[in-house]
Parts: sequence; C-alpha cells; structure tokens
Amino acid sequence: MPQVPAAGHALRLLSYLAGRVEPVPAAQLARDLELPRSTTYHLLAELAEHSYVTHYPDERRWGLGVAAFELASGYQRQSPLQRLARPVLQRLVDETTHNGHLAVLHGRDVLYVVEERAPGRPLLVSDVGVRLPATTTASGLAMLAALPARQVTALYPDAASVVASAGSPATPSALRRELVAVRRRGHALESGSVTQGLASVALAVLDRTGQPLAAVALTYPEGSVTGLEELLAPLRRSVTTIHRRLGSPAT
Repeated sequence: MPQVPAAGHALRLLSYLAGRVEPVPAAQLARDLELPRSTTYHLLAELAEHSYVTHYPDERRWGLGVAAFELASGYQRQSPLQRLARPVLQRLVDETTHNGHLAVLHGRDVLYVVEERAPGRPLLVSDVGVRLPATTTASGLAMLAALPARQVTALYPDAASVVASAGSPATPSALRRELVAVRRRGHALESGSVTQGLASVALAVLDRTGQPLAAVALTYPEGSVTGLEELLAPLRRSVTTIHRRLGSPAT
C-alpha cells in the first residue's frame, strides 16, 4: 500500500497530545516527535481547522480539540471492548467449561459488561450491569494491581473506604499487601468473597499506556480445579487475543 506520511505524522501528534495531562508548546511537539518545525505548524493548522486540536494563544500551547472528544465518545457508543471481547470469552468458556466474565473498573466498584455462562455451572451473582466492590472480586483486584500506588491510595484512603467480605482485604494496608501478591503472581484470586463455595481467577486487560481497561475472569466451584494452570493458560491466551484486537501490547 502507498505510504501516507502526513497522515502518520498527524496521528502521532494526536496520540502524543492524548498522552499529556495538559497542552504543550509547538516546539516541544516538534522536538519530541522529531518533526521539522514547519511540518509541525502545518499539521497543527490543519488539525485545528477541523477542531481536532485547540490553540491556547495566551499560553502558546496546543491541546486536543472537541473533535477528538467526539471521536472518543463515538468509540464508547460502539462498545468496542464488549464487541471484541465477547467471542474470545465464549471460546474461553467453551474450553474451560467454567463461567467467564469481563468487567471494568468504575470507581471502587467493578461493573460487569460481558457474562458467558457454562452449561451446568452454578448461577452467579455477577451479571451484565451488576456492580460489586472491587476489593471483593478477582477482577477488581487484578485491575487495582495495575494502577499506580498513589491512585489506589486515593481510592482507598481509610478503612471506611474498603468494603470487606469473607477472605477479602479489610483495610488499606491489607489491600496493598494483596495487590503486591497479585503483581508477584501475575494474576488475582478470590475464594468465597463473592459467593460461598465459588472461587475466581482474573487477569487485567491493559491499554497502550499500561492502565487497566478491563479484567477477564473465570469462576469455578472451590475444589473443582486440580491445578490452577489449567485455567491460567487459556485465560492468558484470551487476554493476549483481546490485547491484540484492541491494538494494545500483550502482557
């Protein structure tokens, strides 16, 4: 296919701005993207014409424009995460014969967005649209473990902010220890914290910056799994597939 360098430069510029916490000077854009100054200003002028970037003349800086917001809103409306992950989750459930779910982090809760039931398996509390305290679920622990420590501290500043159940962390310090264990193992576990007699294992789905987008989990009756690796291997393959479909790096 013929190359379109101008389009590539524009996309790199937008991606760069999307990763910044505040607008930046044009000179910084040119330097960090290794673009000629003249090219940078031409790109900015064209993108500003279509509202993809905004110029702040008083600050002499550039940031994302309203059209970029509209793109992000359209992306969310199309539910790409659910659409791309659902077939992967269906295959995971078929392979393991256990219930599977995809959840996202919403404040201190997890929100279940995809549920796949395995025939003959116990009914679950979780379902599409259900919220549960993140600290009580394997999905929540997997995503919290992928967050920066300061963000976890902001979410759980004191004991009153931690919703505890049987076997789940009851204090911020206990939560921190559990998240260290999750990172060390590479996966999150819960047993009886959501439903007595059921256990779950989960892995986080990360975006391009390493932030948690979601978590994929399998729930199984306690004692029904002889070796956790029989679930972890297909779970890892599923998460890798979702990463690839989303254009995120595999973990």
